[in-house]
Parts: sequence; structure tokens; C-alpha cells
Amino acid sequence: MPVKSDRWIKEMSLKHEMIKPFSAKQIKKGISYGLSSYGYDIRVADEFKIFTDVNSDIIDPKNFSTGSFVDVRARSILVPPNSFALARSVEYFKIPREVITICLGKSTYARCGIIVNVTPFEPEWEGHATLEISNTTPLPAKIYANEGIAQIIFLGADEICMVSYKDKKGKYQGQRHITLPKTL
Repeated sequence: MPVKSDRWIKEMSLKHEMIKPFSAKQIKKGISYGLSSYGYDIRVADEFKIFTDVNSDIIDPKNFSTGSFVDVRARSILVPPNSFALARSVEYFKIPREVITICLGKSTYARCGIIVNVTPFEPEWEGHATLEISNTTPLPAKIYANEGIAQIIFLGADEICMVSYKDKKGKYQGQRHITLPKTL
């Protein structure tokens, strides 16, 4: 699977709205975002769900309680020590059928003990990415909205997949907000 270049990412984004909004160059204001040599640095939106133990809930992916978090809309947030928050990307994605992505946290945050976890974007998935931001430190960690949070790397397949995310009517297809765990 070859990694897709900045030229391919730009062409697909401008012609097919693969990434919207799309920045055709790296924006170096604050924590950078936009097109890079072999990927795209995404931004975190100003919508967050910060996890709290105030209600002593159990995190259960099959029976998820909304009492486990506090909704916050802000230009920045503090993730409590050894805790995490959910957020969403500013960008909306439409992944081509012959592509899958890998997401890696940006080094600026990683060097502060902040880990960003995003699952791969499967072929023909579309939506805003739900991001998990983990603070692995014993101190509160500040996260800045509308700035870079992670880099998406696009991998092109040698042949088209038999069944795409859209074909199987994936449960996270078309998400526009922070999407909580779903089970069938």
C-alpha cells in the first residue's frame, strides 16, 4: 500500500471534497494544521466531552452512560490528570474506496504526555472524526480548539476492496458530532 503524497491529497480534496474545510498548505499559527508532505494535520473542534468520576459510573461500551462526562464548548480545555476527553475534528472526511488512513498524534502534544487515539478511516467512510485525547501525566493538560491535534496518513490499495464501510452501513457513517460508543 503506497502512502499518498501531498499532490494526491490536494487533488482529491479540491476535486472530490475528501477533506472539508481543506488547507492546501501548512498553517503554522499555534499548533500547525493543514497539508503536509505525506499527510494532513487535522484540527480539534471546540466541542469536548471531558470524562469525570463525579457520578461513579462505569465505562461500558455496551451500555454507555452519558453521566460519565461533562459537555464543554470552549477555545481550550483542561484534561484532568490521568484522564481523557472526547472531541471531534474540524474537518469532515470522505474517504475514497481504494484508500484507508492511519492517524497519529502530533509530536507537540505527544511530548507533553498527551496521546491522541483515532481509529483508521475505512474505505468510503465519511464524517467528522471522533478523537480520544488521553492525558497520561499527573498534571492537568491544556488542549487548544481549532489547532492541530493529529496527522492523517492516506494509504492507497493495489486493488479496490470488496466491501467498504459504506457498503456494510457502518454504525459511525456520516457522524457530525462527537459520537459515543455504539453496539448493535
